[in-house]
Amino acid sequence: MLNDRRSHGLWEETAPPAPGSEPLLKDAAADVVVVGAGYTGLSAALHLAEAGRSVVVLEANEVGFGGAGRNVGLINAGMWVMPDDLPAELGEVHGERLLQLLGNGPKAVMQLIDKHGIDCELERNGTLHCAAGTEGLRELRQRAEQWQRRGAPVELLDAAQTAKHVGSRAYSGSLLDRRAGTLQPLAYVRGLAHAAVRAGVVLHTGSPVVAAERADNGWKVSANGASVTASWIVVATDAYSTGPWETVRSEQVHLPYFNLATQPLDASLLASILPGREGVWDTKEILSSFRLDKAGRLVFGSVGALRNSGTSIHKGWARRSLRRLFPQLGELAFEHEWHGRIGMTVNALPRFHRFATNVVGFSGYNGRGIAPGTVFGRVLARHILGELSEEDLPLPLTEPQKAPYRRMKEAYYEAGAQAAHVVGERF
Repeated sequence: MLNDRRSHGLWEETAPPAPGSEPLLKDAAADVVVVGAGYTGLSAALHLAEAGRSVVVLEANEVGFGGAGRNVGLINAGMWVMPDDLPAELGEVHGERLLQLLGNGPKAVMQLIDKHGIDCELERNGTLHCAAGTEGLRELRQRAEQWQRRGAPVELLDAAQTAKHVGSRAYSGSLLDRRAGTLQPLAYVRGLAHAAVRAGVVLHTGSPVVAAERADNGWKVSANGASVTASWIVVATDAYSTGPWETVRSEQVHLPYFNLATQPLDASLLASILPGREGVWDTKEILSSFRLDKAGRLVFGSVGALRNSGTSIHKGWARRSLRRLFPQLGELAFEHEWHGRIGMTVNALPRFHRFATNVVGFSGYNGRGIAPGTVFGRVLARHILGELSEEDLPLPLTEPQKAPYRRMKEAYYEAGAQAAHVVGERF
């Protein structure tokens, strides 16, 4: 994407094309202007258009350019934090409301895929959160108990059961979440764009917003020397925010994350490695994730950026790590490599902001963008339609606040991941 093979890697090569679009070059008007063509923005646009509202989407680059087109493709339920920590952090009402919304998030994604016939390699067999050692297993036991208390279909697996699902004896156990699954993330977001356009949404790519000003009939949003006037603005730019809502970027610490994809595995390997095609990630502080794509490629990722010395360091570590996990793989060749940025908030929870009257947005997904982005987009649509008041939203209203020591932390994360991966898996 944008002539950078390390921006979207495998996903760019295997995703169906996005709908045709052009930059905003002349003035327009709509009921709602959505800024950002990722999961949140396109979900909001789609649901608004289906309710009869006129919508214009302005995207600075291309559909799915940010985290939506680069991530691992795990459709997870909930957030990184423990379920019981949400009510403790947000209050009982918002905490339980958010848990219910995000717990049902994967189901909402799958229903949307089915409804609109989105071709995105959907797998519905769940995800496995794998325990590294006794501490990891203790964490998963707590997480399982807290979700099960809320009626979620999650199951704690022992080491032998985990080995059967994963094809590796590296883990002391795992949490199988049957609500979850995997998909091709860029294909999914492009599918949302096609559905939105069919519903009547006007999509403009190559249109970075430079200003948003009050107008007689609401707001005037400017890009490329032209403008869209609208009553409402949905800010859906999240970790890649620039321009008028760069404040969204400043309240997040960027965590670099890379993915590498092998050549398609042969049938004998696929019979032993993730035979159920679940998505996997582990409990390590510098975590790893892996899953299979439709063609049988093993997609393996971890914290780090594929640039400068990081490229060779992270690829070398990945080969060593995969040899330990799956000795049957033998010598490995990576067909694709790419990386992006995860926006982390101070408490690892998302935010709802009202930037001004009728200017709203959710952000801060902390590496859980697929299901939260989709359902938060629907929530924003319902809010604009008058179906949900501000008091009924799943998150309380907060003001954007700069993350302390943001630049220092970002440099530390990138350098720290390299340092860990230099020595990792050597002993």
